[in-house]
Amino acid sequence: MGILITDTTLRDAHQSLIATRMRTRDMLPIAAELDKAGFFSLEVWGGATFDACIRFLNEDPWERLRSLRQKIKNTPLQMLLRGQNLVGYRHYADDVLREFIRLSVKNGIEVFRVFDALNDIRNLELAIKVAKGYKAHVQGTICYTTSPVHTTEKFAGMARDLESLGCDSVCVKDMAGLISPVVASELIKAIKGRVTIPVNLHSHCSSGMAPLSYHAAALAGVDIVDTAFSAFGWGTSQPPTESIVAAFKGTPYDTGLDLELLYEIGEYFAALCGKYRVLFTAETTRPSVNVLLHQVPGGMLSNLVSQLREQNALDRFSEVLAEVPRVRADLGYPPLVTPTSQLVGIQAVLNVLAGERYKQVTQEVKEYLLGKYGRPPAEFNMEVRKQVIGDEPAIDVRPADLIKPELEKFQNEGRKLGIIHQEEDVVTYALYPQVAVKFLRGELKEEAMPSQAELAPKTPAAPDLPMEFSVDVDGEMFNVKVSSVMGKAIEVEKPAKPKELPPGAVVAPMQGMVLAVKVKPGDVVRERDTLMTIEAMKMQNQIVAPHAGVVKEIFTFQGEVVNAGDILLVMEASD
Repeated sequence: MGILITDTTLRDAHQSLIATRMRTRDMLPIAAELDKAGFFSLEVWGGATFDACIRFLNEDPWERLRSLRQKIKNTPLQMLLRGQNLVGYRHYADDVLREFIRLSVKNGIEVFRVFDALNDIRNLELAIKVAKGYKAHVQGTICYTTSPVHTTEKFAGMARDLESLGCDSVCVKDMAGLISPVVASELIKAIKGRVTIPVNLHSHCSSGMAPLSYHAAALAGVDIVDTAFSAFGWGTSQPPTESIVAAFKGTPYDTGLDLELLYEIGEYFAALCGKYRVLFTAETTRPSVNVLLHQVPGGMLSNLVSQLREQNALDRFSEVLAEVPRVRADLGYPPLVTPTSQLVGIQAVLNVLAGERYKQVTQEVKEYLLGKYGRPPAEFNMEVRKQVIGDEPAIDVRPADLIKPELEKFQNEGRKLGIIHQEEDVVTYALYPQVAVKFLRGELKEEAMPSQAELAPKTPAAPDLPMEFSVDVDGEMFNVKVSSVMGKAIEVEKPAKPKELPPGAVVAPMQGMVLAVKVKPGDVVRERDTLMTIEAMKMQNQIVAPHAGVVKEIFTFQGEVVNAGDILLVMEASD
């Protein structure tokens, strides 16, 4: 029997190259042809697609899945599930996990590729059990990485553990394209020697080695490999479907797929990529051995470029890449895959932009250091840990054990807000409560495809919080801020910002949206007390007091989108 192919064009490929911006309307015309090809599975959902659909594309991710299922009737649809993180960036309660998996199966998912960013089996067990309960194919996943603490023996042992949990296959997920041909051969042989279930190798062309590593893995007995059609392949994406099929043709590893049909499908994607051409960047489309140093995976790389552009700091890209491995070592060498890739990557961005390491720290990094994401592969840098969270002890249980049931709360809140129109909406709201409200109310618009000249900083989609508008009243323009309160708009006063930086000013370290203002004028605060929270690059960033003092004036409000350097408030230092 030859090698089986999972095609990733409709999920990981465009996530890796164009920050997950492919629209459903561009997937549906080719879906039936993809179904004819004979793939083991089509990866079409999960990962960042859920977030991107509601945040940027004004699409219902559940409707995307249903629409594809209507067109693809014979090939299993596969999703990437982040274990207890589902398709979000934190751990969710067990009842939310159960409902998410139930609805995923209901809407068409048949193969769940389940992983945990820290390879912490405790964070995988429930997702595997629930998906198996719905008779789905569960592919337990090992996040491959290199570090002083990651070894072939440990990876092979994890494969054995995944099989013992009932997984139907096991995947080696090489999200950054680090695996060399020699290591691929060694690792696949080691895993095949410990399990009886099929083994899948997933890699990216980030370093340029992936096609060679696929060949080495085939010789070592791998059963399935992941590819993407060439227009959305190469670079930080997967090896090209057409080329891998052609390479194995006429060998014992022959996939049996029709090259002529693949060519025709490939031509559709070749034409389609012209539509998205402006989103392809040199950083994501060309291989670089530098990935062996920074280990940034494909999806993270394209998003780092996008996020640095939003911060007007794309010229500091190389500095951020150099900082990533230093942050990763400080945090105990986590594999760089969502959500740890975001934690490490955005902390590296903050370290570079602030000009001082860990001067600005996201809330998520604090929770990571407390053990709320799971058990890290190695010990933390204890100096960094103390700097960030002091002497607060870490938890030593499965993180989700500390999370109370959440589903009923979100159901009740969603009904009060009037945003529940189908049962899937409850889960959408539970996963992304800030963004989902405006999306489910129909108040968001699809992100426009930028021209080359428009790739300047963009205002992120706002959650259901106060926003600013310019209003034309009988030819005269007024700037107002409105807040939605149970569907009713009210006008509120916007604080005027001083033109020059006054003494005691606290400024925004980055572009983002003010999620919460924790203080008011007259409040006495201690050094490092939280003053407000800004959401930037999908992470919450606490703005803390630089010294003890009194809050004199506040120049922002909840919901305002601020730029780096904007004045947030003014403090008077204590004597």
